[in-house]
Amino acid sequence: MSELTLHDLSKKMAKLDFAMLNTAAVGGGLTSRPMSNNGDVEYDGDSYFFAYTQSRKISEIRADNKVSLTYTGALGMLGGSPIFVGVEGSASLIEDKSAFADHWTKDLDRYFPEGIETPGVVMIKVHAKSIRYWDGSEEGQISL
Repeated sequence: MSELTLHDLSKKMAKLDFAMLNTAAVGGGLTSRPMSNNGDVEYDGDSYFFAYTQSRKISEIRADNKVSLTYTGALGMLGGSPIFVGVEGSASLIEDKSAFADHWTKDLDRYFPEGIETPGVVMIKVHAKSIRYWDGSEEGQISL
C-alpha cells in the first residue's frame, strides 16, 4: 500500500482527460456516461464538467448528489503502466456564467456553440470525499 499525496496523484492524473461520471438513476440502479475534464487537470479534489440543464445526468444529480468518477489511462509515453482512479464525492450544479470562465476551454465550443452564453449550460462540480488509486506498483486511498 502506497501513501501518495493528492499533489503526487494529481501529477499522475495530468494526462487523463476522460472520466466516467456515475449517478444514481431515478428508477434505481446506477447510470454512467463519459465526461471530459477539458484539460482542467490541476487536480485538488474538485472536478468540473459542463452539461445541458435538461440532460438526464442533471436531473439525477438534482435528485441525489452522491456521485462517483472513474478514470483510467496509461502512465508515460507509448502505453506505460495503467493507472486507475476511483473518486467518491458529491456534485453541485453551478449556473453562474462568471464561474464558467475559470474552467472553460475553446474545445467546449464544439458542444456549446455560444460558449458560456449557450442557453441551458450548467457546470457540474464534483467534490471528492475519497479517492482510491492503483497503478500496478502503488495503490492507496486519499480521504478529503
